[in-house]
Amino acid sequence: MQILRTPDECFTGLPDFDYEPRYVEVDSGEGESLRVGYVETGASDGPVVVCLHGEPTWSFLYRKVLRVLAEAGCSAYAFDLVGFGRSDKPAEMADYTYARHVEWMRSAIFDGAGLRDITLLGQDWGGLVGLRLVAEHPDRFARVVAANTGLPDGRHPMPDVWWLFREAVEKAGRLEISRFVTGGCKTRLSPEVAAAYDAPFPDESFKAGARSFPGLIPTTPDDPGGIANQKAWEILTTLDLPFLCAFSDGDPITGGMAPVLAAAMPGAQGREHPTIRGAGHFLQEDAGEELGRVVAEFVQSA
Repeated sequence: MQILRTPDECFTGLPDFDYEPRYVEVDSGEGESLRVGYVETGASDGPVVVCLHGEPTWSFLYRKVLRVLAEAGCSAYAFDLVGFGRSDKPAEMADYTYARHVEWMRSAIFDGAGLRDITLLGQDWGGLVGLRLVAEHPDRFARVVAANTGLPDGRHPMPDVWWLFREAVEKAGRLEISRFVTGGCKTRLSPEVAAAYDAPFPDESFKAGARSFPGLIPTTPDDPGGIANQKAWEILTTLDLPFLCAFSDGDPITGGMAPVLAAAMPGAQGREHPTIRGAGHFLQEDAGEELGRVVAEFVQSA
């Protein structure tokens, strides 16, 4: 496996993201070590919140959320998925599988960082990976917040807008990361913020992870990821972990999953699930402070 590592100088001058980077090592699945990057902030003895991003962002997306969680006394972490942010980037699309993403994050969060009693905050692929971890290791988790995410298992069709996104990624000669992020936001990104989303990818060779993600979504029931997610659904719908849906009102890709999750998860019953208004797919960017407040209140009350 060829492994690329974004030079540190690519991350200089990030707006409102001056956290010291930390790293753990995980097994690549082929014998090599992969470095996984993350940041942490807040009270070291506070309730643990783990933030997981999705396609094609990185932990920078959570900068507003992290600040609010820290002020509320939480011990907040944001990890970079392998292939994104400061984490190492296998160079071939074939190096990435759904199962590997789950195992890489399991090893990073549990073995590397040693975290437990976790409140998961997962958006986009952060939910697809994080919910699998909850299903497979429920004893590690205290609560779950699903924010613009889901757990597709191939038994229900993906929305048309997602197929358009998948096609756009597949056909792109040059994958413009910040353009995709901008397209998923309701607010206009400053040039500095847009550049921060491009920062982990100095050239096209670093983007195999971002290019691979759409093709890893299970779209048929016999897809290996679909089979694993079907099993995860069976487990998740028996758990009594407190479960909160905090979706935006402007996400055409995952918006339909909010009522599905709220109805299916035992720990979601009897809760008021907030709708974060005026935000798109990347609600952390559009309304990060509000999302942070919602999560902090949930941690303190559930």
